[in-house]
Amino acid sequence: MDKSIKESQHTCKTDVESLSQYREKLPGIVENIIENCDDSQCFTHVDYEPIPSEGYVVDIINKLREILFPGYFTREKIDPVNLKYNIGQSVSILFGMLSEQITHNMRHDCFRYDLPCRECEAQGQKIALDFLKSIPSIRKTLATDVRAIYDGDPAANSYDEIIFSYPGMFAITVHRAAHELFEFQVPLLPRIMTEHAHSLTGIDIHPGAEIGESFVIDHGTGVVIGETTVIGKNVRIYQGVTLGALSLPKDAGERLRGKKRHPTIENDVIIYSGATILGGDTVIGARSVIGGNVWITESVPPDTKVIMETPKLIYK
Repeated sequence: MDKSIKESQHTCKTDVESLSQYREKLPGIVENIIENCDDSQCFTHVDYEPIPSEGYVVDIINKLREILFPGYFTREKIDPVNLKYNIGQSVSILFGMLSEQITHNMRHDCFRYDLPCRECEAQGQKIALDFLKSIPSIRKTLATDVRAIYDGDPAANSYDEIIFSYPGMFAITVHRAAHELFEFQVPLLPRIMTEHAHSLTGIDIHPGAEIGESFVIDHGTGVVIGETTVIGKNVRIYQGVTLGALSLPKDAGERLRGKKRHPTIENDVIIYSGATILGGDTVIGARSVIGGNVWITESVPPDTKVIMETPKLIYK
């Protein structure tokens, strides 16, 4: 037998023996992990009631986009003849997914926090139905967002391009749906939805933020909009804008939960890239323009332009 073949066989045998020695250690490691699941200081959800699933939430978002923008995100051709069938099927599927996940979210809270029975399954179906009833209203608002983006962006060649490919449009779409569920007091699910959009776009909008129609996020990467932010109509913001809270004390979670911590942006405001606006008492007056990279912690009157002084460049 060729010497090289013998050496190869010997090497392979040694590799198999080495692998088996490593794999033999796995049961002990598994036992340690299982034992660690009983550690109250760590976070584990091992229960007969399933925890909300991020995978299902992504499916909900995808199905929801099919209904909010019929014909855009389906593989099947939609025409006037099959529209009723396609929408009916999509709504039925979405109702099933939504009601199930809302129920899981509510039950998760009930068991974890020992809450009184809220008839979670019936509540889940009712909220899912009420949410579906709001879809025509959400669609009308999203239409104003699409038109506002198109009217203000010379790079946009069509409404279709905006709906298909603009990250700001995707983030706004998910937010408007998640905010509706947030208003129905659905726990956890709205936040998972907006965090999925955040992971894809770099745009972080809390589902609690109240945002008026004709809202534009241009480019968008690095945008942060906090939970108690209130944004009026026809507002445009650029990448890197933060609408956040002031520095919070260590016990802020309990003291400030549910209180106004983020700014109010009135109608027709433009906020350029890198601007930071902080504080629940901060109001940016209507028709104001906030320049790039400014830092604001106090209210700005209507019809005001806030800009940085021209920086001095040093060439060496």
